[in-house]
Amino acid sequence: MLKADFHIHTRYSADSQNEPEDIIKRCQKIGLNCIAIADHDAVDGAIRTQAIAPFKVIVAEEVLTYNGEIMGMFLKERIASGISIDRAIAAIKEQGGLVCVPHPFAPLRGLRLTAEEFNQLAPKIDVIEVFNARCPSMQPNNKAKSFSAGHNLPGTGGSDSHTIAEIGHVSVEMNDFDTPAEFLESLRQAKIQGKLSGPFVHFHSTIAKFKRMF
Repeated sequence: MLKADFHIHTRYSADSQNEPEDIIKRCQKIGLNCIAIADHDAVDGAIRTQAIAPFKVIVAEEVLTYNGEIMGMFLKERIASGISIDRAIAAIKEQGGLVCVPHPFAPLRGLRLTAEEFNQLAPKIDVIEVFNARCPSMQPNNKAKSFSAGHNLPGTGGSDSHTIAEIGHVSVEMNDFDTPAEFLESLRQAKIQGKLSGPFVHFHSTIAKFKRMF
């Protein structure tokens, strides 16, 4: 049985200072044995963590499109941001990856689509993030869960941690998997639980950005 957090950032994201080694230590301390590293516009941190972690690590990336972020999972190489949603999805599929929509209904961070446009996008989506710990309340997560159920899409969850202490605020308990297809099947029987991280965690992300700038 796996206990996972499918949304973690490393220092390869401009708004995080998490070192891969510290992420691994934190996971071992709290009993996580599967994670997805999903940096903004980068996969270097995920590949590095995967190479040294004693547990399962999924290489993922948050790709910024014209309408918000799309997450590619099970990637092999970086996908450049600043493209259309359709191009991002095609690039993920070209690598044999899975298309995940992170925090789809979060204020400011969700996809900028009408309800009709989002419904039309659903057949191209593999996974919906139904619990993101950085959401300001449970309302966006509940809306994502309803969308997931309405379109028969498996749901996932993650802390969206930009600091070490946030890791594990959301956990997904599920059966082990070896392939993207098995991952999707395991998610359908998964148990997702956690807590919101609170508004002050975004302050740490802002500080990390300023440190990177100066």
